[in-house]
Amino acid sequence: MRILAIGSMYPPHHHGGYELIWESAMELLRDAGHEVAVLATDFTVPDPEPRLDPGFPVWRELRWYLRGNRFPRLSARERLAVESHNARVLGRVLGEVRPDAVAWWSMGGMSLSLIEHVRAAGIPSVAAMCDDWFAYAPEVDAWTRAFGRRPRLARAVGAVTRLPTRPDPAAAIGSWVFLSHELEARAERVGLERRRSRVAHRGPDRIFAEAAAVREHPPWRWQLLYLGRIDRRKGVDLAIEAVAELPEGAMLTVVGGGDPEELARLQALAAPERVAFDDVPREELAATVANCDALLFPVRWHEPWGLVPLEAMAAETPVVASARGGPAEYLRHEENCLVIDPDDGPAALAAAVRRLADDEPLRLRLVEGGRATAAGIDPKGFEKAVAEELELAAANTGA
Repeated sequence: MRILAIGSMYPPHHHGGYELIWESAMELLRDAGHEVAVLATDFTVPDPEPRLDPGFPVWRELRWYLRGNRFPRLSARERLAVESHNARVLGRVLGEVRPDAVAWWSMGGMSLSLIEHVRAAGIPSVAAMCDDWFAYAPEVDAWTRAFGRRPRLARAVGAVTRLPTRPDPAAAIGSWVFLSHELEARAERVGLERRRSRVAHRGPDRIFAEAAAVREHPPWRWQLLYLGRIDRRKGVDLAIEAVAELPEGAMLTVVGGGDPEELARLQALAAPERVAFDDVPREELAATVANCDALLFPVRWHEPWGLVPLEAMAAETPVVASARGGPAEYLRHEENCLVIDPDDGPAALAAAVRRLADDEPLRLRLVEGGRATAAGIDPKGFEKAVAEELELAAANTGA
């Protein structure tokens, strides 16, 4: 089977864990003997982590509408240039790969017209849904947004440019794999009609449990960790402010990349003697998680899934987290974590951390419950589901 996967950021140029799931899925398909290829945007990060040759082509040529974490206004000529370029790139890649099926990954900020091009070529496709781009992508796709309420103009421009002006992902994509019931529910709320869909959870990589096997569980040292994307919705500022309310010696390490403006705001907010910002290589993350006293995950928004708390649980690290969105599907207050409401502010988060510090039996109970929770979720469950749907899609076209 020949598979082409299309999305925005592909490792090592990425901001978060969902792109790593994409990479893992491609490696799983490759190892199963399929021919795979990746088509991503030209987004890059400075000094990316080194990667071994994956053994398949990765083209980073698509242009997208996100510029420096913003969606600037573009002229009609600029939008046409983006769409024309992307159509040419996709046409060339389709000709080279001749895929039996296409996998769509995060399409937020990208040209949704690509989905229509693939449908017009008669190629079945599967959506691997790690976020809710189906809800927000139409609003940030500067090309198709201009024609949303102008059907006549859309038809006229489409006839002249031969570019899709009103893509319909729900009709074009044959199968949808959601990472959580939260994401599937969002699809229902926005009226996304699907011919076929399923939910497949994804657990932590084995390296986190392996890191737990060598940890010693020393006495409480007030070493706290935030791990994840730097984004205002993640509540990192709550963790920083909570540390200021903890005893002297409490230290928070913030590990992650993302919005540089938000990072600058957080650095200005943090006291250097209480908060450290670190860039940890992927191969050292498991040990970093296993060697802290507690992981803080005080997200404000409804997280699509939230893999980081599961990684901490696998590493036998107690978790203090909000249970909004996907994490509510596995977080259990006083069984495998302590749940806080981020709307209660940093004082509530600090109180939960103090409770952990003062109650060793509670910590041990949460570690035991967390370990069982993490072990019960297949670390490749989502990737396997995507692979199965791609195989089914290809088989149904006689590939």
